[in-house]
Amino acid sequence: MVAAASLVVAAGAVAGVLAAFGDRRASDEAAPPEVSASPRLAPLPAVPSPSVPATAASASPSPSPSPSARSTRSPAPSRTDTKRERTGAVTGRLYRHPDSQVLAWVRSHSGDPRHAVIASRIAEQPAAVWFADYAPATVTARVAAVTSGGAALGRVPVVVPYAIPGRDCGGHSQGGAPDLDAYDAWIDRFAAGLGSGEVIVVLEPDSVAQAECLSAGDRADRFASLARAGRVLKSANPRARVYFDAGHSGWNPPATQAAWLRQAGAASPESSDGIFSNVSNFHTTADEVAHDRRVLDALGGPAGLGAVIDTSRNGNGAPADGEWCDPAGRRLGRTPTLSTGESRIDAYLWVKLPGESDGCKGRPGTFTPSYAYDLASS
Repeated sequence: MVAAASLVVAAGAVAGVLAAFGDRRASDEAAPPEVSASPRLAPLPAVPSPSVPATAASASPSPSPSPSARSTRSPAPSRTDTKRERTGAVTGRLYRHPDSQVLAWVRSHSGDPRHAVIASRIAEQPAAVWFADYAPATVTARVAAVTSGGAALGRVPVVVPYAIPGRDCGGHSQGGAPDLDAYDAWIDRFAAGLGSGEVIVVLEPDSVAQAECLSAGDRADRFASLARAGRVLKSANPRARVYFDAGHSGWNPPATQAAWLRQAGAASPESSDGIFSNVSNFHTTADEVAHDRRVLDALGGPAGLGAVIDTSRNGNGAPADGEWCDPAGRRLGRTPTLSTGESRIDAYLWVKLPGESDGCKGRPGTFTPSYAYDLASS
């Protein structure tokens, strides 16, 4: 049993998702921020069980257009007219966005005995900002608020678009855009907020690694949209670094993952700067470095393609019993950095914000200080 990144309940006043749980909050949970929260995990077998549906209707709450319908659209943005070679990896310092649940908790709980540990070991670290709700009218401004904030400080933000149709294979985190045409339009709006500074884009966690539940036609359509998304993002901001989903070291074999990534455009410098792994998971950095290098070797593409690894909760590695929901005994991993000292590894990132619950120590997606304290003090 392995864990996927995607069983999401997105927290945020903009997303409005937590309203579904009612107005009462446990005393150990922080109020949601103005951006989407990072996701909780879901158990997922390395080979999906026969009970997992493979049809378009069951994989997505709104069926994707048929391959014939989608083939009439241009697969590439009109601004992509020339070949683009990947430049070097992003350098400098990562950006800490001021709107996060952990920062909100720290500001309002100065007298809490856990305050110093959580503030110094979690809240001071830069983390990714998730856009997990389908809100086309506001996404450009919300992305721009993050990227402009990073640019003003000369730092590099990390953003996570997470709105692919059929995410989580139609399971508990089903949602996102109603279909792939709507998703393509949402990505256009997302890209319009990227600005012109350095930015890292972690494109759609689980969208490739979890694609086996889709039919062959739906999988091809998804991969075409992902490849298009990469081109749109990099066309909108040539300094954007876009990374594609490589699962993690306990999931698909590298050759399988690489074959899917190639179909999704991850080997093309017009779409991609490489791969990401371990999002919201617990596998050790050493295991992820080895896994990512094997995937990159199998992927092919330009020699400059690299990888970024989520190290937010992997300090003690994955639980031996396969527990995925806020497992005990975990701790923070390596602090986020753009200087890893490892060849082909562009960054260690905190994509999942430590302390945001998977759903066992707090409500899914909410910051739970007891869990954060356990991670930070282990």
